[in-house]
Amino acid sequence: MSTPTWGTIPEAADRLKVSTKTIRRLIADGELPARRIGARMIRVDLDAIDKLGQPLQYTGGA
Repeated sequence: MSTPTWGTIPEAADRLKVSTKTIRRLIADGELPARRIGARMIRVDLDAIDKLGQPLQYTGGA
């Protein structure tokens, strides 16, 4: 198991092209691993971003 790459909430938001509020929501819902360091600093597991969501499967048009 490799060591996670930790980044800031804005870095995670930029990587997913979403708002920082969305990243905070994913953290609160337990979908995105994060760690609090000290009283204010939060770091997000940037490697886990690639594992978010589910792959879409094209089933053909209607």
